Amino acid sequence: MAISWKSFDFFDVAQIALADRDTQSLLESSDISSLCAGSDSLFLGTQDGLVNIIGKSWKVIRRFQAHDAGRITHMRQVDGTSLLVTVAEETSADPVLKVWALDKLVKKTEMPTCLSTVSVSNARRQFPISAFVAMDDLKQIAVGFANGAVTLIRGDLIHDLGTKQRVVFESEEPVTGVQLSMDDQLATTLFVSTTSRILKVGITRRGQGLPPKTVEDSGCGWGCMTVDRRTGDVVVARDDAIYTYNLEGRGPPKAYESPKRSITMFKEYAALACPPNNSGRDPESMRMRFGGGAGDAFLHASTFVLLEPDLRIIAHTETLISPVRYIFEVWGDLYTMSEDGKVYRYHEKTLQQRLEMLYQRNMFPLAIELASNSGLDVDQQSLIFRKFGDHLYQKGDYDGSMVQYIRAIDATEPSQVIRKFLDSQRIHNLIMYLEQLHEHRKATADHTTLLLNCYAKLKDIDKLEKFIKSPGDLKFDLDTAIAMCRQGGYYDQAAYLARKHGEIDLVVDILVEDSKKYAEAVDFIWHQDPEVAYPSMQKYARVFIENCPQEATKLFVDYYTGKYRPKRTALPTVDDDSQQGSGFAAGAANAVSNLSHLLPLPYMNANTVSSGNGTPTNGRPTLSDGTIVLDEDNFPAPKYTPPAPRTAFSSFIDHPDEFIVFLEACLEEKDLKAADRTDLYTTLFEMYLYKSSQKKGQSHREDWEAKAKKLIEGDHVPMESSNVLLLSHLSNFRDGTVLVKEQAGLLSDIFRSYTSAKDTAGALKALKKYGPEEPQLYPAALAYLTSDPSILEEAGREELAAVLSKIDKDGLMAPLQVIQTLVGQSSGGGVATMGMIKPYLNETITRERKEISSNKQRINNLRTDTEKRRAELSDLGAKPAVFQATRCSDCGQGLDLPAVHFLCKHSFHQRCLRGGEDDRAECPKCAGENDVIRKMREGQRARAERHELFKGDLDGSDDRFATVAEWFSRGVMDVGSRAD
Repeated sequence: MAISWKSFDFFDVAQIALADRDTQSLLESSDISSLCAGSDSLFLGTQDGLVNIIGKSWKVIRRFQAHDAGRITHMRQVDGTSLLVTVAEETSADPVLKVWALDKLVKKTEMPTCLSTVSVSNARRQFPISAFVAMDDLKQIAVGFANGAVTLIRGDLIHDLGTKQRVVFESEEPVTGVQLSMDDQLATTLFVSTTSRILKVGITRRGQGLPPKTVEDSGCGWGCMTVDRRTGDVVVARDDAIYTYNLEGRGPPKAYESPKRSITMFKEYAALACPPNNSGRDPESMRMRFGGGAGDAFLHASTFVLLEPDLRIIAHTETLISPVRYIFEVWGDLYTMSEDGKVYRYHEKTLQQRLEMLYQRNMFPLAIELASNSGLDVDQQSLIFRKFGDHLYQKGDYDGSMVQYIRAIDATEPSQVIRKFLDSQRIHNLIMYLEQLHEHRKATADHTTLLLNCYAKLKDIDKLEKFIKSPGDLKFDLDTAIAMCRQGGYYDQAAYLARKHGEIDLVVDILVEDSKKYAEAVDFIWHQDPEVAYPSMQKYARVFIENCPQEATKLFVDYYTGKYRPKRTALPTVDDDSQQGSGFAAGAANAVSNLSHLLPLPYMNANTVSSGNGTPTNGRPTLSDGTIVLDEDNFPAPKYTPPAPRTAFSSFIDHPDEFIVFLEACLEEKDLKAADRTDLYTTLFEMYLYKSSQKKGQSHREDWEAKAKKLIEGDHVPMESSNVLLLSHLSNFRDGTVLVKEQAGLLSDIFRSYTSAKDTAGALKALKKYGPEEPQLYPAALAYLTSDPSILEEAGREELAAVLSKIDKDGLMAPLQVIQTLVGQSSGGGVATMGMIKPYLNETITRERKEISSNKQRINNLRTDTEKRRAELSDLGAKPAVFQATRCSDCGQGLDLPAVHFLCKHSFHQRCLRGGEDDRAECPKCAGENDVIRKMREGQRARAERHELFKGDLDGSDDRFATVAEWFSRGVMDVGSRAD
């Protein structure tokens, strides 16, 4: 089926009014034999060899005799230069080709300079030229003859350096057209058309023709071959279509049924001069209908058509009584000259005018193609798309109109389109438009909200996931998308968005507050750097400890002990399309109904829908399904400063077991600050006591109290005693109180605490433990044991006897005090019986009697010795001494005079005495003993004057009377001697 052509009138046609009579007579005459245009001028060749140059005012500005003989049949003006090529023919000679320099005038004749003259050879065969073509540099010219030969002229015609001619093609059919084409390698190809074929002849560097190749087995008429200078294609007009050829072969034909006499390319148009087509017409009926003369004129009328082959548009068509003789382009317009010498100008209408014609006929696809071919900018093309969309929308083609609105998305206010598709029946079209808004980054937060609502309305989870998982940069407002997903229950999708774009805190919020996936939230935090993980840990610490205590406790222990290392995972490449229908879709299927009722929303109000650019957010990729855990040892440990352990204490409320694990782990660290260590010890001690107070059996209590006691034992415990005492008291932990008092040396307080609590066993135990260090506890114990009959009965007679024995042995109490204690503590009389006291009294009296007897005997001995010494002293002072020694006490020889005798009965030779004859001489034998006695006496006197020593001995003495007596013996009261 042939494609129909659309007819329009894209050109304004006006006949040129020739004011200059000379030009008018020239055009109306039959002398014009050739025509060409170029360099802003029109060139007319005549039968007598003249060249007439017509300017823009349609006046002959120059005329010169180009050829003396023959008529000018072909001309070629090289556009942009002053070069003109003319070819003149006569029947008796070879055609003559001349090259003229129009800007170089000969002074004598004022004619243009002829640069070169060449006789065109046809192997001495006289046949008219049927085709002519010249390259722009005039170095190659092809001339076709009616006998089927083509001559190629090569050389420098401009500088007249010589030329060479060769017949490069011969055939039996006349040549109807020739065209030269040059490829990128500067190889020349000659296209030749005959009445029956289209051929291609390769030209070598020497100008020789290679064997011709048939391109098409159909030829064309004379004048029906030209070249499209825009593309370089050779254009051939046949009765059935317009064909194009290039070096690669034939292009697609453009069917147009009509006989054609000539073709000329003007811009993108093909100008066709068509002879009368009388097929199918009845000449007699035409004559009768229009009258005799008019009917004949109509039957012989020709047609002039301007086609746009690419768009299948007939841009202009008209019927001419006088056939078109020449078609040429000059001064930016297309011109035709008829056989009767009339000239018509065809001025193309503006693009906007042409588009308006198409709009009026609702030919928007054609208008779009026309705008594209005309190089219209994108914004202006978008206006056509929008018009086309409006047209289709009015026709009810909503799908087609949406396609056009999307094409015009960059130049259209989104609200204008959104208003038209707010109906729920057109929601698919609305989704398509909103998706494209995001793709073009024209969407605002409201558009994102509306799109997510539409997905929910249709329960289309696959599209929702495809939208949020679209590759590349972010195309929508991230915060809005996450908020809408959370609002509608699409928690997995919201978490995916937050993860993908590095919103760490938001991911944790979604996992904890929405999805309730506490373990996954802890694991996600564990994959973050320390500085990033800490805020989320603190925010949801109690929630994590409550719902996943083991994992959360391990996380807190690692972080607060400085051992935190982010988990490393390799993120496998996941095809988003492969997850459609699974993955998030399964988790979100139950949440569709939560959001589907949100349509319509205020965002869907036409007054509130606006356009704007979304705010893209970059980010880094985070965890996804199917992670692969890597060896963490290959990654360096992050450097961070662990926070104070106290900041985590409140997180473990109501979770003592996990709290104890945390505290114990923190205490194992060596580099703890003093304040932190104190906090940890105190808190851990409190937790041990808390655990011991739980009613889980005596063994449970003892185990935890043992841990608490072990914690506060030793000198390294940095806890304050007041805290330990307070906590121990509140928890009724007596061992803690005792231990603190022990460390403080308050042994009496420990014992009193037991006696105050009527804990007889504890009191006796404390007495045995602390009695050796604190003897005063025994009198207190005696008083306690005799304070109540029940206490004494609980303790037993053995304990009372042991206490009495210790008191008696160490002399801690006087017997009278003991008796008073035993019999005078209770208001109803003594607690101890005579049987309990009798052994003590018996032993005490017996010991006292023995001591009295010993003391009396010692007194008598000392008194007797004293009397003896006094008698000896008296005799020495009053009675003479008799010396009977016969030997010297020193040398042992017989004693001779002079001799010295001492009252101690020792006698010596005078010579044996070391001291000589001094009256104060001392017996050598007794000197040592006397010296010791003197020193002892001097020491006693010096010691007697040091009262602090006396007081110290008295304070530390168990028997003060004995101490005083001893000091008396040392002369502490010897006043007379000190006075001497």
